[in-house]
Amino acid sequence: MVRHSPFFFDPEEWPEQAAGQDRMKFLDEAKIYLRSGDGGAGACSFRREKYIEFGGPDGGNGGRGGDVIAEAVEGLNTLIDFRYAQHFKAERGRHGAGRERTGAAGKPLIIKVPVGTQILEEDKKTLIVDLTEPGQRAVLAKGGDGGFGNAHYKTSTNRAPRRADPGWPGEERWVWLRLKLIADAGLVGLPNAGKSTFLSSVSRARPKIADYPFTTLHPNLGVIRAEDREFVLADIPGLIEGASEGAGLGVRFLGHVERCRVLLHLVDATLEDPAAAYRTVREELEAYGHGLPEKPEILALNKTDSLDEESLDRQRAALAAAAGKEVYLTSGVSGRGVRAVLFALLQEIGKAEAAEAEAVEDFG
Repeated sequence: MVRHSPFFFDPEEWPEQAAGQDRMKFLDEAKIYLRSGDGGAGACSFRREKYIEFGGPDGGNGGRGGDVIAEAVEGLNTLIDFRYAQHFKAERGRHGAGRERTGAAGKPLIIKVPVGTQILEEDKKTLIVDLTEPGQRAVLAKGGDGGFGNAHYKTSTNRAPRRADPGWPGEERWVWLRLKLIADAGLVGLPNAGKSTFLSSVSRARPKIADYPFTTLHPNLGVIRAEDREFVLADIPGLIEGASEGAGLGVRFLGHVERCRVLLHLVDATLEDPAAAYRTVREELEAYGHGLPEKPEILALNKTDSLDEESLDRQRAALAAAAGKEVYLTSGVSGRGVRAVLFALLQEIGKAEAAEAEAVEDFG
C-alpha cells in the first residue's frame, strides 16, 4: 500500500483543492511595507600622530542609507510573491571613521514587479507611479543622509570641535501594488460565454474550461499569431448584472483590460435573448468607466456550432439590431469564423498603434 504525504493530493480526486491552488498562482493586489536605510553616524575623532602636537579633528561622515526602488521587469504576470514577503528594508549606511574616512553607502533594495503594476498610497486612491515599460524604475523610499563627522565642523575659531551628528532616519511607508495586465485585446462577456475556449483555440494558453459559470476565476493571457504578427489577448472572469456594485466577482478584473486597445465581446448564441446579454455587459462597462466604454469593440456570436443556420440568422439579426454594428459568427470548438475575428482585431490594433504613434509625433 502506497502512503501519500498529508500535503499531497490528486487534482482529479480533489478538484476543490486543485482550484484553490490554481487561484493561489495569480494575485493582482498586495500591500507591502517599505523602509529605506538609515544614514550612518558621523565620527568624532582626532588625529593622533607622533611629533604632531595639535593634529586636529579627522572624523569622517556617515554613509547614506539605501533607497527602496521598484523596477518593472518582463517575465512576471502576478504579484503572488508578495503574499509571502511583505516587508522590505534597505541596508543602512555605515558609520564614519577616523582619518576622515566616510562610511560606505547602503545598497539600494530593488523590488521587481510585473510590467503594468500601479503603486498606490495606503489609502488605495493616490497613485504614486504606474510602471508600464520594462526597465522603468521609481524610488519609493529615499535613504537617510549620513551624519557629519567632527572634521566637518572645524572653523577658524573652533579648531577642535567635538560635534558629530547621527545619521538621518530613512523613510517608511505602506503601499499597495495593483497589477493591470498589459494586453493588446481583451475578452469580455457574460460567464460561460465561451471566452476561455476561444482563447485556448487561438493560442497556447490553457485556462480551465468547464460547462458552468465562473469557471475562470482569474485573468489569463494568450499570445496569438496571425498574418505574421503577434498580439496578446486577455481573458477575464465573466461579468453579470450588478457587477459594478459587487455582484459575482464584481468588476475587480476589469482593470486588466483597461490598457487594451480593443475589446472582443463574445455573446453566447444559445441564450434565449442575446441582445439582453449584450446590453448587460455594456451597462457594466459604462458603470465601470475608465475609458472602457469608448474602446473599439468587435462583437461576435459564439458557440455557433450548437445551433442550426436558421436559428443563427435569427439570433444574429436580434443582436445586430441591439448593438447597431456588425456581428461575427464564431465557435472556439469548431474554429468557425475565428480567422475573421482575429483579422478584425488586428485591424483595430493597427489603427490604435498608428494613432498612438501620431500622437507621439505631435507631442514631440
